[in-house]
Amino acid sequence: MFFLKNVVFYVIGITSLLSFHSALMAKTPIAILYDDIFLEHNTGSGHPERPERLFDIIDTLKNNPDFKYDLVWPKVRKAKNSEIALVHTKKYIQLVENEIRALDNESPTFLSTGDTVISTQSLDVAQMSVGASLVGIDEIMSGNVSAAFSFNRPPGHHATSDRGMGFCIYNHAAIAARYLQSKYSLSRILIIDFDVHHGNGTQDIFYDDPSVFYFSIHQHPFYPGSGRPSEIGISDGEGFTLNVELPEGSGDERFVAAFKDGLFPRMKDFQPEFIIISAGFDAHENDLLGKLKYTSSGYGKIASLINNIAHTSNSKGIMYMLEGGYVPLNIDNASQAIIKELINFDPNRP
Repeated sequence: MFFLKNVVFYVIGITSLLSFHSALMAKTPIAILYDDIFLEHNTGSGHPERPERLFDIIDTLKNNPDFKYDLVWPKVRKAKNSEIALVHTKKYIQLVENEIRALDNESPTFLSTGDTVISTQSLDVAQMSVGASLVGIDEIMSGNVSAAFSFNRPPGHHATSDRGMGFCIYNHAAIAARYLQSKYSLSRILIIDFDVHHGNGTQDIFYDDPSVFYFSIHQHPFYPGSGRPSEIGISDGEGFTLNVELPEGSGDERFVAAFKDGLFPRMKDFQPEFIIISAGFDAHENDLLGKLKYTSSGYGKIASLINNIAHTSNSKGIMYMLEGGYVPLNIDNASQAIIKELINFDPNRP
C-alpha cells in the first residue's frame, strides 16, 4: 500500500511537471538572431563600435534560466546582393565589395564614402547582419515566433542607398521593410528609431514613400545634424516622417511622452501591419557618446507602448535590430527589459 501511494504521488508529480513545461513551451517564443561572425568586424583599438558590445547580452540570453523557455535561436544566413539591392544601389554594393576585398591585412581602414571602419571580414559580417534580420522576419511571418531581436553589428541606420557613414555599411531596417513589402506584400510598415542619433539614412530612403512611416526620437544638436521637426517627408511621403528632438539631459519622462503624445495619435490612422525598431542604446544614461539619460526601465516602458501599437493595429509582428549603444552593461540591461515585454506580446490577442 505504501509503495502504491508513492507511485501515485510520483506519477502526479511528473504529470504536473510535464503540464507546467508544456504550458511554458506553448507560448510562442521570441527569436534571437545572432552569430559569432558578428564579432569579426574589426574596428580597431579604442573604437566605440567594438565586438565587446555584444558579450554581456548574448551571455545573459544564453545562460539566464529566466529566458530558457521563451527564446529560440534560428540559424542566420547571408543576405543575397539582390536582397541588399532592395535598398542600396548596385554601384554602392559593388563599391563595398571592392574596397573590402582589396584589403590585404588586418588593419582597419575607412570606407571611402564616410566615417565607417572596414576590415577584412566586414563584408561577410555585413551580409550576415542583413540576413539575420531577414531570417527574423521570415520566422515571424511563418508564425514560428511572435517577435524577434537581432543583435547584429555593425549598425545600419545612417547608411543611405548609396553611402555608408556613421559606423554603418548596409541599412538593415530599411532592407527589412522592403523585404516585407516584396516578399509578403505588406503595405504599411512603421520604423521606430530611438537611437541617440537621427537615422538620416532610413529617413532619406523613405522620405517620399507613404507606405513606410518613419519615427525618430533623438538628441539635438548632435550627429548627423538631420532630423528636425520640420522634416516631415516630401511628395506622396509628406506627413509620413515624424522627428522628435530632445535636448541633452532628457530622460524617460520625455521619452515616453514623445510616444504617447506624438506617435500614438498618428498610428490610429496609419495602422502599421509590421513594426521595425532601430534599437540604439546610446541614449541610455552614461553612454560613451550620447548625452541623454534614458534608463533600462524606460526602454521597457517603450517596449510596452510599442506592443500596444501592435495590438491596436493588428500588426503581424515586431522586429528589433541593434543600432548604437557603447556600454555593454547598458545594452544588456535595456535589451533584457525589452525582451521581457516582448515575451508578453501576442499578435493574436483579441
